[in-house]
Amino acid sequence: NPPKPLPNPSNSSPNHPKPLPNPPNSPPDPPHLRPPGELQMWPELLPQLCNLLNSEDYNTCEGAFGALQKICEDSSELLDSDALNRPLNVMIPKFLQFFKHCSPKIRSHAIACVNQFIMDRAQALMENIDTFIEHLFALAVDEDPEVRKNVCRALVMLLEVRIDRLIPHMYSIIQYMLQRTQDSDENVALEACEFWLTLAEQPICKDVLTAHLGDVEEDEAVPDSDQDIKPRFHKSRTVTLAHEEQRGGDGDGDGDDEDDDDTLSDWNLRKCSAAALDVLANVFREELLPHLLPLLKELLFHLEWVVKESGILVLGAIAEGCMQGMVPYLPELIPHLIRCLADRKALVRSIACWTLSRYAHWVVAQPPELYLKPLMTELLQRILDGNKRVQEAACSAFATLEEEACTELVPYLSFILDTLVFAFGKYQHKNLLILYDAIGTLADSVGHHLNQPEYIQKLMPPLIQKWNELKDEDKDLFPLLECLSSVATALQSGFLPYCEPVYQRCVTLVQKTLAQAMMYNQHPEQYEAPDKDFMIVALDLLSGLAEGLGGHVEQLVARSNIMTLLFQCMQDTMPEVRQSSFALLGDLTKACFVHVKPCIAEFMPILGTNLNPEFISVCNNATWAIGEICMQMG
Repeated sequence: NPPKPLPNPSNSSPNHPKPLPNPPNSPPDPPHLRPPGELQMWPELLPQLCNLLNSEDYNTCEGAFGALQKICEDSSELLDSDALNRPLNVMIPKFLQFFKHCSPKIRSHAIACVNQFIMDRAQALMENIDTFIEHLFALAVDEDPEVRKNVCRALVMLLEVRIDRLIPHMYSIIQYMLQRTQDSDENVALEACEFWLTLAEQPICKDVLTAHLGDVEEDEAVPDSDQDIKPRFHKSRTVTLAHEEQRGGDGDGDGDDEDDDDTLSDWNLRKCSAAALDVLANVFREELLPHLLPLLKELLFHLEWVVKESGILVLGAIAEGCMQGMVPYLPELIPHLIRCLADRKALVRSIACWTLSRYAHWVVAQPPELYLKPLMTELLQRILDGNKRVQEAACSAFATLEEEACTELVPYLSFILDTLVFAFGKYQHKNLLILYDAIGTLADSVGHHLNQPEYIQKLMPPLIQKWNELKDEDKDLFPLLECLSSVATALQSGFLPYCEPVYQRCVTLVQKTLAQAMMYNQHPEQYEAPDKDFMIVALDLLSGLAEGLGGHVEQLVARSNIMTLLFQCMQDTMPEVRQSSFALLGDLTKACFVHVKPCIAEFMPILGTNLNPEFISVCNNATWAIGEICMQMG
């Protein structure tokens, strides 16, 4: 599955300044001065604040608007309900009057207040919608960036909820948004750029944009920062983002940057533009290419690395939508991208990893000597890159390649394992988690081909070493357990020498979590709630062992209380726990029915109550387990 565009955080409300604490040693507020809950308890507040908007004194008016904006943000639904006699009927027309105020700060407050009611289609706003849109157009070229930002935000939301009202003006709105996407203020540009993401979801997108196509691309491809678009990862649970030092910008060292992983996931103009290109490419498909390729050629072979890097990003962004049309160019482009993997700039190397992963499907369909082999050789070198962001992007890209290539990788297994095992000694904490994922995906992709003494001797010692280093409470066990379930399933009998300690520890993890849950349920004030993920991944690994070892798992089950624990897990309140327990039950039924048989009378009713399609995966696994039991019972 191709990477989805990043989530759109622009609708979240801005952080309010925190209230100042009481001055030192001041007595606490007496009870009658403590703030009452909700607006219903303070009926005179809204009329008073709305009154203060008429004040001749600028500070009073601005202060009242600041308060109203926060109330609108926090209580938009309440304000549009009968609970307060629909104050919006008065407030919305009032706010609209202030769109023409001489102070930019007040104009900005007024739009921000009304904007809170667009997504919920508040009745009072819908009745004044034409006036609102007219006023917005009047402010389109306001000199204040905050006002322009709020105008853009309003138009993006209206596109989603009242496109009928915008259609007559669509040509000029698009022209306007093109200008704003290039606004000198980056916050305005970012709000405007969201417009293309929203427009792409509308059925009219293709019709209304065709006339502007040349322009759209010209401004979408403008490189604007050396920040990377977030590459895609497989399993949400194993993802942690490493991030290269911003200060050095492009340091090739292994700088210690454990704490600043927010920056890479920040939504910015560049990522928004890339996401917009991605969705527009899915709307226009091949028709986009005549407009895009001339621009792209300039970018991809540019001498300035920042520009070249943005071109590689564009190439990756359009991969899904324009794949068919790109095919004739790929024999020339893929080797160029593989050369970019060795670029001296870390950011060029990392974005090349991501873009190549977007074309992995095509690469794998060609004769392996042509592209797969050179790509793999170079990607494996990038997995051992000196730069952490490149390591991460390469590991991620390699996992995607593994999923596409499957058994095509078998001839290169020795070489692949040498690299992945070497990375174990080299990686910092965050990238290790992605490495586990790459190893698990490899096992899923090549299956029993991994079961060769030579491969097992390479792979198992470092995995078991990590397994022994990690404490039972350490969340890093999750990705390692996931990885080991894939490995155990692939190695089959090859996993036998390692199965005993792994099996025992999984049973212990389940038992500990169940015990902690019980103590928490009885005395919530004394004990913490357990993290049930420990139990879920342990059950999944036990499933992997049962599936991989088959009948060999019988002695392990015989010497443990797993059936009693499973009985409890199958009745857990958390659907994911039940889902994993039914998977294990089915696998144990296939592997060693003798231990399941005595429990059937107790287990069957539980399986029956879980045939509830509301929890689709739970229902699916319960159904499957019932089927496996029926086959054994005859």
